[in-house]
Amino acid sequence: MRISRVPVIAALVVAALYVVSLLLGDLAPFDVVGVWLGITAELAAVAVCVVAVLARCRSQWQVGLGAAAVAVYTAGDAFYLLVLQGQHSLAVVSAADVAYFAFYPLMLGTLVMTVRKLRGLTWPLLLDSLVGALAAASVMAMLLAPVLQAGAGSSTTFEMVVVVVYPLLDLLLISTIGGLMTSRGLDLGPRWPLLVAGLMLFAAADIAYALGTNGYSAGSVIDAGWILGIVAIALWIDGVARAGTVLRHHDRGLPAVTMLMVATGSAVSVLLIGCQVPIAPLAQVLAALTVLLAAAPLLFRNRLLAALATTDDLTGLPNRRGLVRDLGGRLGGQRSGALFFLDLDRFKDVNDALGHDVGDALLVEVGERFARPLTPNDLLARLGGDEFAVFLDGVTREEALKVARRLEAELLEPVRIGTAALTIRVSIGIALTPENGTDIQLLMRKADIAMFRAKSERSGHHLYSSLDDDGGARKLRTLQELRTALAEGQFELHYQPKVHLPDDAVTSVEALIRWNHPVIGQLPPTSFLPLAEEAGLMPELSTLVLEAAVHQVSRWRADGLTISVAVNLSGSCIQPGLPRQVRTLLERHHMPAGCLTLEITEDMLMADPARSAKILARLRADGIQVSIDDFGTGYSSLAYLRDLPADELKLDRSFITAMRSDRRAGGLVGSIIDLAHSLDLRVVAEGVDNEETLVELRALGCDLAQGFHFARPLPAAEVAPWITRHSPVVSGSALLG
Repeated sequence: MRISRVPVIAALVVAALYVVSLLLGDLAPFDVVGVWLGITAELAAVAVCVVAVLARCRSQWQVGLGAAAVAVYTAGDAFYLLVLQGQHSLAVVSAADVAYFAFYPLMLGTLVMTVRKLRGLTWPLLLDSLVGALAAASVMAMLLAPVLQAGAGSSTTFEMVVVVVYPLLDLLLISTIGGLMTSRGLDLGPRWPLLVAGLMLFAAADIAYALGTNGYSAGSVIDAGWILGIVAIALWIDGVARAGTVLRHHDRGLPAVTMLMVATGSAVSVLLIGCQVPIAPLAQVLAALTVLLAAAPLLFRNRLLAALATTDDLTGLPNRRGLVRDLGGRLGGQRSGALFFLDLDRFKDVNDALGHDVGDALLVEVGERFARPLTPNDLLARLGGDEFAVFLDGVTREEALKVARRLEAELLEPVRIGTAALTIRVSIGIALTPENGTDIQLLMRKADIAMFRAKSERSGHHLYSSLDDDGGARKLRTLQELRTALAEGQFELHYQPKVHLPDDAVTSVEALIRWNHPVIGQLPPTSFLPLAEEAGLMPELSTLVLEAAVHQVSRWRADGLTISVAVNLSGSCIQPGLPRQVRTLLERHHMPAGCLTLEITEDMLMADPARSAKILARLRADGIQVSIDDFGTGYSSLAYLRDLPADELKLDRSFITAMRSDRRAGGLVGSIIDLAHSLDLRVVAEGVDNEETLVELRALGCDLAQGFHFARPLPAAEVAPWITRHSPVVSGSALLG
């Protein structure tokens, strides 16, 4: 149900008018206009809460309890005004105080509903909050003692206690919120500052009222604290209802011990002051209790730190260390079991396209779905990134495969994160014990090999076999080295010149990625790009190449060499977020869009022509050149060529090498060149390695050519000298692959 914004706007407008009336009335006591504007603002806040309750009450109890707190406090104010009858104020204690007192347990209940969502941290949180409340109470008892003494003659002890209790209740709520904010893994909603501000306003008004009870008049500035506090709390409730759930948050920068340190320091300060001057005995007792109770969280905190060391911060599941610890007592002898390694397919695309917040929320939801088909005796852990692990105790081979299929089925239904519906798949590797070993590390390695096999074959799940060991282990080792290479920057680009055939000028260079392996030496792209594609590392690798190529071309241009660059992207990189990524990269290096050409292989474009065309059209609209690589190897090229947004065709080298021995190949190349020119596309021939082929390509009207006949791929430092020797006219492009 969609939540109307009308009550929110009304509450903001009336609250603003109320503030204006206070300022224009010079904060005069018993301003009639201000009094009724104030109650109107509170009624508007109640309307905001009612709308929120109607939309979310069934699924969010904190919305209902918070709305009840706002409503009951407003009812107390309404009753107060009705019985005021022209007086400046009522007696200190009236029937309205019943409603006012009800506000605090209802708000505390609202926060308790939030605390219930914490995983394993409830008791430390409550202890922190209690320490904060006791410290606040000791400070308030010291500060308000003069008020109690001064009012003893004019008010009853009961009345003065009632007055002083209000600030203490406010500080209890605030200390609870402080505990929530310092806890990891939970948020108070998208408008949490409004909740904190509202309760701070309440506390300030209650303290001001306690210090100036005899001089209070309805409509004074003290009322502003209560009224604006109610409006702020109502707006927070509206924000929680709109969010639909309590949101997970990232660290706000508050250390977990901040609240405890402040509370303990305050209590110690009260005790030190008490050693120098007389203060209320109650303040000293409360301060002493604070210091004693503060030691309890420190004891709990050691246990909590030990738990956090084996717990994943995002999902609350055991991490890799926790899994190894829990598996220790379950392996050995002839006890059967199955270890699953689960890896989400193309999860990086979600992070790149929608951001890490959506990716984190997706991981949480996936973890909850994986837990559904498991029994309490099974283990579920998050190993890091998008990798999870499951251990099934006492299962047979058939039972393990059945659970694997259930885990796959849990992701068949799209995952809804906000307005996005995400379809995600999982690859599962299974290792059995004792068949595949009883050593933890050995079992984990074999489950990892099986998972990699499932991912490369796109089979969903794969049970480890001894046949997987040679190729699987080698692939897994190479993959680990490839990830290390990405982290340590072991790649570099070499550039091969491309020649403009009509005038023999060098108009572009093609960049080829090389892996400087620390043991084997320099490796060509064919030795590792297929593996990177299988493992889902191509987006990360392509980003690296894009960065390096654009940075290099910016350096050439700074040296006076006008060069543009083209990067060959795999199909996994053609995502909706690509145009924005490229645009940001060019802006960061202060490069014009025309300096970049993106080359996409024909088979990748044909996999989803309509989707590819939309993304390519956005790239071209930004001024980025698009080239169709390996043209002629697909089976449906001509049917879609007219509709694909492109600037260039690159003829596959198989056509070019065949021209010397097959006259029909030359005729086919000529036909493709004529077709491309009729569609206003330029043509690049790659793999030119002799003068005869070059002469024929010139005769056929080919635009550009590259190959060993001109130059082999060159390191970046050798490109400018080569271009200068070859031709005074320069331009350029770069390629991964």
